[in-house]
Amino acid sequence: MKNFFRFIHTADIHLDSPLKGLEAHEDAPVDEIRGATRRAFDNLIDLAIDEEVDFVLIAGDLYDGDWKDYNTGLFFVDRMGKLNRAGIRVFIVSGNHDAASRITKTMPLPDNVALFSSRKPESVFLNDIGVAIHGQSYRNRVVTENIAAQYPLQNSGYFNIGLLHTALTGRDGHEPYAPCTVDDLLSKGYDYWALGHIHTREIISENPWIVFPGNIQGRHIRETGPKGASLVTVDDGLVTAVEHRNLDVLRWAVCRVDLSGCETMDAVYGQVRTAMEKEQSAADGRTLALRLHLEGRCPLHAELHSNDDDETKKFSGIAAAMGDVWLEKVKLHTIRKKSLEEIVGEDTPLVGLLQAIEGLSFGNNSLIDIVPDIAGLKTKLPPELMDENRLPAESPGQLAGLREDVRELLIARLIRHGGEA
Repeated sequence: MKNFFRFIHTADIHLDSPLKGLEAHEDAPVDEIRGATRRAFDNLIDLAIDEEVDFVLIAGDLYDGDWKDYNTGLFFVDRMGKLNRAGIRVFIVSGNHDAASRITKTMPLPDNVALFSSRKPESVFLNDIGVAIHGQSYRNRVVTENIAAQYPLQNSGYFNIGLLHTALTGRDGHEPYAPCTVDDLLSKGYDYWALGHIHTREIISENPWIVFPGNIQGRHIRETGPKGASLVTVDDGLVTAVEHRNLDVLRWAVCRVDLSGCETMDAVYGQVRTAMEKEQSAADGRTLALRLHLEGRCPLHAELHSNDDDETKKFSGIAAAMGDVWLEKVKLHTIRKKSLEEIVGEDTPLVGLLQAIEGLSFGNNSLIDIVPDIAGLKTKLPPELMDENRLPAESPGQLAGLREDVRELLIARLIRHGGEA
């Protein structure tokens, strides 16, 4: 029996995940983003072959629901053939997105690929290296029961791995599927828990190892930073290394820029360029999709808010000139350096109007309650307030953000038209 072996733990590949909301961006690198999950998956295959791993674990959400055609499945089968020729086995549990697909249930799998049953937990034994892998796939998209509770106890004499798609006790931004506790996992006596469903890398425990590797490719601005898989080394029955390996080909980043010391727009542009260059350097040659957050107590607050559409185009130009950088959006979070009274005077009609606007509040009402005709509202608001993340706004957080945007835009324009810079 082999005492030393290595494997790759990956999850949430979302192969050929569709683009969402990018059609509105004329300058978006659509083709590059559309092909990013495939290219990242190719990097995964290359990593497995280069490192001569014994097997690959995929902890759910290999696919992204139903495919538009069979090309997604054919691509996957072709890459599994490469691993087969290299003598590398693959073990998969389906997740909520896989279970949503009707086509995947009929796609024949190569001999080196094993998909765990969705009826109950099952175990696969790799006697040549002394490994027991335990797992269960999702039968339906929504799994609310604790399926880990039914996993078998460890098999003595084997290195035991649990393969599970779960939210554990819950994570922000992810549905609470297959809920369970860390104690539930510890009670099984396994040596390594290979988890999936959470798109951010997280090491829950090192004794034993309980790991979310994160997804291999960020798909939107909420999935920032390096993405990849875990390369695990086992020697004489003990995990000696769990290494994150970057696989992503396009990096999403939020770039925060403090404009507190900027007295001129040229200074603003310089500060933005420097911050973008730093993010570009951190991307290690990958294409960078970037969201810009402008912050700080800034003398140019009013000018930025009153001309934000024009300024966004200029910031986009800075990004484009750098090469392989796309500016996805600009968010203004600057604040006025002076009070309204200092800007327009304490006893003027304008300051009274500005103060009323500053106190703008929607109370506890939803936007639909205040403005039933959302379509009509959209025709009246400036274009800089129009995007898919703002209207309709129903949550308290969205309403607060909309209120701040409207308030600052109105104040900036009144100050500007009132003759104040």
